[in-house]
Amino acid sequence: MIPRLLTATAIGTAVVLVGASAAHARPPKPEPEPITAVLETPALWDEDDADADDPAIWVDQDAPENSLVITTAKEAGLYVYDLQGQEVQHVEPKPAPGEDDASGRYNNVDLIEDFELDGERVDLAVASDRGMDDLGIFVIDDGALTEVTAPDSGWIFSSSQDQVNEEHTAYGLATWQDATGAYALVSRNSETEVALLELTGNDDGTVGWEIVRTLALPAEFAMPDGSTWTTCDDPGQYAQVEGMVVDEKSGTAYLGQELVGIWKIDAALEGEPVLVDTAVEYGLPGTYDAQTDECVYGENPGFGGDVLRTDIEGLTIYRTKANKGYLLASSQGDDTFAVYELGTRNDYVGSFSITDGSVDSTQHSDGADVVNVSLPGFDGGLLVVQDGDNTPEGTDESSTNFKYLAWEDVAENSGLDLGQAKRQR
Repeated sequence: MIPRLLTATAIGTAVVLVGASAAHARPPKPEPEPITAVLETPALWDEDDADADDPAIWVDQDAPENSLVITTAKEAGLYVYDLQGQEVQHVEPKPAPGEDDASGRYNNVDLIEDFELDGERVDLAVASDRGMDDLGIFVIDDGALTEVTAPDSGWIFSSSQDQVNEEHTAYGLATWQDATGAYALVSRNSETEVALLELTGNDDGTVGWEIVRTLALPAEFAMPDGSTWTTCDDPGQYAQVEGMVVDEKSGTAYLGQELVGIWKIDAALEGEPVLVDTAVEYGLPGTYDAQTDECVYGENPGFGGDVLRTDIEGLTIYRTKANKGYLLASSQGDDTFAVYELGTRNDYVGSFSITDGSVDSTQHSDGADVVNVSLPGFDGGLLVVQDGDNTPEGTDESSTNFKYLAWEDVAENSGLDLGQAKRQR
């Protein structure tokens, strides 16, 4: 059973912030400067059960112009785009195992480079499958994805199909590598749990996984006035994590607990997690109303930070040099992206938003990815973000898609004095 209230020792750890909201001063949050996307992918429509969620940028080291953006679209599977935002491949989700079961639902995606498989070195795209409570694993070769998921790897969090159908299943995902192997961090829908999986190559050319350990982040918190606070949600629903990223240089994982804040912990899920920053709504009292299926909130006591507005979503890292760079976090509640320095303190740098330009603005962004390699049309690197409220001209129907931005535009136009990589990663 996942602990729902931290022990006294752990509570003391959890409420001590290590970065932006710690005792040292930080600059006031500036008004976001206008930044515009270079281009966008085609709209994905709700009526087609296609919902853009999370991108991963694969850089073709031999021919950068052939690099790909691999994305999830939930019940619509995976979409792969080129650097012009044009679709080059669509991967259907897995079919439902039974009449009353859910089909596949790809939620988040990330990459593993130079993975040893059947005597060769390959690049992998790894996606969390919320409908199946497992992973979808694909070799990236010749501009296309080929599935290599081992069929007998099993569920990640569930012990039966009935439990899978309860949907407390695989949700967010981040991959990472070190000298010991290739790993995936997978969060659990509607729970505070995060699992560490080791990816394993098999002689038959498939890739499976083994669960190494799990971590349960807190669901209840001790407030400065002595009260205990928990996020307001449906009964049995807890403060889940989705956006995650690993700084492989330092071996640090950053975990976005959507209604709480950003945690940092060793990527191997060892040691105590500590908070980098908390949401403005951290400590906000709320009562769930079953009749309206909504929360009724009281007055904000001011215990939270002053940057992130819930939900806290896509996390990604732009590295400028060996041990320096930036952590970017999507602040869905105010349609901005918060920027923090990498390192021990994780000082808050500022925020920016993506406004109307040659393509429309970005709102309610779920997922994001960035690379520090200059690509054709994207000087300084490429930033791809999900747009949760895409509104193509001439229609009011609901759609989502992905926006492409040049990092040089973000660095030079944000007013945040952001650095750029001087060499490829």
